[in-house]
Amino acid sequence: MTKYVVDPTHSSVGFQAKHMMISKVKGHFDQFNADLDINPEDLTGGNIRFEVDIASIDTNNDDRDNHLRSADFFDAETYPKMTFVATDIQKEDDDEYKVTGDLTIRDVTKPVTFEVDYNGRGTNPWGVEVVAFEAEGKINRKDFGLNWNQALETGGVLVGETIKIHLEIEANPA
Repeated sequence: MTKYVVDPTHSSVGFQAKHMMISKVKGHFDQFNADLDINPEDLTGGNIRFEVDIASIDTNNDDRDNHLRSADFFDAETYPKMTFVATDIQKEDDDEYKVTGDLTIRDVTKPVTFEVDYNGRGTNPWGVEVVAFEAEGKINRKDFGLNWNQALETGGVLVGETIKIHLEIEANPA
């Protein structure tokens, strides 16, 4: 196993939610870190811990971002971090995994599974060998106490319950 740190300038933590039941709103978190103690070519048996700073949410709309930080949604002042700790890593194919772990939002912890692809390794211009991964998963936001919504006059609701999560990770040896 090798310890890795996420390179935040070459990584992203994004999400997507339905808006008015017809379109999608995308956003990301600007501040996050991870503790990775892994063999990048065989994640099974590795240790993965991820932490996201809730206040760093960005959907390209200040009013929406402030609402998401409020007690209606994340309550970033009371619960400043979202965490994920892997509990089970299953190899599905040569470079594909199912990584299950405990996701904690607003002090609510639920199991979540991500489909993870190992994208390979390369050497950056400074001679450091880096590794890259891509992960996708989804949650029901109400499972984590993110219940706010607004009914639409035409039927339906303003914000969908299913949130898709997408990570692009480049990591350097620690």
